Amino acid sequence: MNIVVIGGAGFIGSHLVDRLLAEGHTVDVIDDLSTGTLGNLADARAMSSTGGQLKIHHLDALSDEADSLFGMRRPALVYQLALFSRADRSARSQGRGFDAALATMEAARRHGVAKVVAAVPASSLYGQPPASALPIKESELAPRGVRGVVARAVVDLMSTYRERDMIEFSAMALATVYGPRQRPDGGVVAAFHHAASTGVAPTFHGDGRQSRDLIYVDDVVDALVRAGERGSGLVINIGTGEQTTVRELWTLVSGGAGLPPETAPPASDDLPRFAVSPVRARIHLGWSPWTDLATGLARLRSAGSD
Repeated sequence: MNIVVIGGAGFIGSHLVDRLLAEGHTVDVIDDLSTGTLGNLADARAMSSTGGQLKIHHLDALSDEADSLFGMRRPALVYQLALFSRADRSARSQGRGFDAALATMEAARRHGVAKVVAAVPASSLYGQPPASALPIKESELAPRGVRGVVARAVVDLMSTYRERDMIEFSAMALATVYGPRQRPDGGVVAAFHHAASTGVAPTFHGDGRQSRDLIYVDDVVDALVRAGERGSGLVINIGTGEQTTVRELWTLVSGGAGLPPETAPPASDDLPRFAVSPVRARIHLGWSPWTDLATGLARLRSAGSD
């Protein structure tokens, strides 16, 4: 089928594009390259060099040109992976995520798109859950901060278009994703991997006892692909359900031989502990995570040495 991937030159998006091309789909990437890079699509470009299955469009997803592209290409499925920026955490940037979602749903309505799959940050959707509630389920939405409010609004927006215009959607609430191609400032695993690779000390924001649900990018891509045909009308957690502390992570990444961490004050909105339940994904997508943390980290090290 014809598929549009918004944010397809980014970390997760480029891995998704690789998978879609391998399955024989025709893919249009829309990316303004503010954080993504064409280098992330090197494998995809080589894969499609003879078949013409990939087209890359350097566009803002909010632009009229992006809307026109929907009209020309008539995709059956759209992945919106560029709603929330890690590089710019300002309230204005987060609000722009809602504008991007609205533009995507309007373009989908005008041009007959059957389904939109969007990625939203799980850590912002569920507030500050107590330890007894972890791993958190999708029924416990309690948005945290501007980012969480916008993420919840995106879900409500897509629900409205589903009810009014019969555009199916799945909102994928992603835990902490890691893997090859992630920028050093893209997440805690990438930051620690960069520190270990360059022989510098990592920074712990707090005492290092904060826990995160770490999910390997290939597992996330598999869930996204399955959501193209399943799980419509739902928020679906994509994570392992397991917690790893920052201290434990640094020991695993560094092999116990890294420099002692430097400490900095915790962020005002930092989560002390977090994990999401993958039960709904198992039921509605037929998906479960399969890459354990040790294996994922080994693959990350191997990719970095290629």
